Amino acid sequence: MVERADTTGKRSVSEWTLRPEYTKRFIAATLLVVVLLTFSAQRTEIDRMMVMSGEALLSVTGITDESQVARGLGRIFGDMFPLVVAERREVGRIENFDPERLPWLGRLETEIQTLSQLNTNTLQMETIEVERQVLIEPLGYLRYVLWLMWQTIEIAIWGTILSVLIAIPLGYFGARNYAPFALLYHLSRTTSSFFRAMPELIIALFLVLAYGFGPIAGVLALGVHTSGFLGKFFAEDIENADKGPQEALLSTGANRVKVLIYTVLPQVAPSYTGYVQYILERNIRSATVLGIVGAGGIGQELKGRFEMFNFGHVSTILLVILLTVIVLEYIAGNLRKRMM
Repeated sequence: MVERADTTGKRSVSEWTLRPEYTKRFIAATLLVVVLLTFSAQRTEIDRMMVMSGEALLSVTGITDESQVARGLGRIFGDMFPLVVAERREVGRIENFDPERLPWLGRLETEIQTLSQLNTNTLQMETIEVERQVLIEPLGYLRYVLWLMWQTIEIAIWGTILSVLIAIPLGYFGARNYAPFALLYHLSRTTSSFFRAMPELIIALFLVLAYGFGPIAGVLALGVHTSGFLGKFFAEDIENADKGPQEALLSTGANRVKVLIYTVLPQVAPSYTGYVQYILERNIRSATVLGIVGAGGIGQELKGRFEMFNFGHVSTILLVILLTVIVLEYIAGNLRKRMM
């Protein structure tokens, strides 16, 4: 808005002027961003990705004959169905097998197996057929995957509990108005930033070397990484809490701990509950991946089946993960509605 003077030198009524929609500075900055993205696209092979994706699309529509992407994806998706829910195990490899006490719905079958072996007389490879007895459990593999999924949820729950325990002191000392010393404030904030910056996969890699393969590394990795987020959120909510009730209670002679408990925590409790719930949901998703580096859970089975190209087993695992996430989101949504 600008003011213009009339012929007598006095100020007249103010007039509104609109800024131009696109300034020279904006156009120059846009061109610079486009140039930088062009060079970045070459380094990250975005151009190659677009070409290969286009070839795949043309191959699917029948315009071209063949595409590497379409061929690879077609092979994977073709092998992913039907889903594998049954488990077949050779009886000779089952320890302490009792044919009179079969698992639920289990049955025994005899099948012919073709083997290749060296003939010591002719020194030639020969093909022979042998009979073997196998135990078939129609829902055996699905039951095993569900058990691994439950272990993954347990890893996420314990990782969240550990995260909260670490975040409580980080949040208290990371609040500028409650940290007793500036050094503790900066140390707490730096620790929270460091934990957030370290991906849980990298933390899990180091912890697997220390604790070995199993869920311990997964619990610790999730707890350490997500405590950086909770510590930051806790500290900022404490700093932004209403100062009026705190000052009123301080004037009565109460110490800072009592002020925190009786005036700050009631204000931030709903936010804290939402933060912890979000971290739990996030940890469940992350825990499904940590098994890839040997940190327990369903990810370890997923990695092993993928490396053996057992895509039917992979599809079963992915379906269980998807259904678990959907169910947990439904439960979390209902909890939010009841708490609001």
